[in-house]
Amino acid sequence: MGDEKHGDSLADQAAAWIPPWERHRETPAEPVEAQAAAVPRGGEPHPEPPGAAESHHPVAVPGESAGAGVEAGAGTGVGRVSVPDRGRPRQRVPAPPVSVLDDAELRAALEAILLVVDEPVAETTLADVLEQPLDRVQAMLHAISTGYTTRGHGFELRRAAGGWRLYTRPEYAGYVERFVLDGQTVRLTQAALETLAVVSYKQPVTRSRISAIRGVNCDGVVRTLVSRGLVEECGTEPETGAHLYRTTTLFLEKLGLDSITDLPPLAPFLPDDVEDLADASR
Repeated sequence: MGDEKHGDSLADQAAAWIPPWERHRETPAEPVEAQAAAVPRGGEPHPEPPGAAESHHPVAVPGESAGAGVEAGAGTGVGRVSVPDRGRPRQRVPAPPVSVLDDAELRAALEAILLVVDEPVAETTLADVLEQPLDRVQAMLHAISTGYTTRGHGFELRRAAGGWRLYTRPEYAGYVERFVLDGQTVRLTQAALETLAVVSYKQPVTRSRISAIRGVNCDGVVRTLVSRGLVEECGTEPETGAHLYRTTTLFLEKLGLDSITDLPPLAPFLPDDVEDLADASR
């Protein structure tokens, strides 16, 4: 009896034994959508090879949490891979912190830049380079300019042509010219100076009007001023189609002026009938 019972027990165990590749069908852990994906149209589920049950575990993608993506390859033996969700908002990279400069460092940095510029530099450019607020840079430029004047330096910080630049003081111009020019001066002729003065105060102005004010033909002089970058064309006169001329930024820079409105008044030096003479000669 004992052997018969023992044989029945082994037979029962053999009948109840399930291969490993079939065991996953008995477990309810498989997601419903994965089971549906494994069933072909109008057919039975494909038999899966050994080890396929282990391949159904989702593979984590770096930087993504579980369940954040969609599942792919269900029932194919390649497993489900989490794909990054493109709809999730991206984290913004914080902007680099603005450099902190105390007043002494800001003053020194501005002075270093102003020593190497070859033309007036705007406050906005300085603020961008130094990564400082615009109002703070403007206040420091005015403080530096006032300090140079108060201490009596031979140079000054002046606003000219829409920017800031270091200039020598007018009272020392003779010494500077003697050092720089050393007897090799290239000056504007009297005719060029007169023509430049007319353009400065009457701009935009045509060549015929300049000639009327001066009383001589000035075409050659105007061409000379244009070639030196002191005067430029700025359109045409609607009535006659003649070219109009005005002064350039280089002119303001050479004279140390910020705009044309800073020119000294000319009325005390003009004759009373200059407008009548100009109009009569048109």
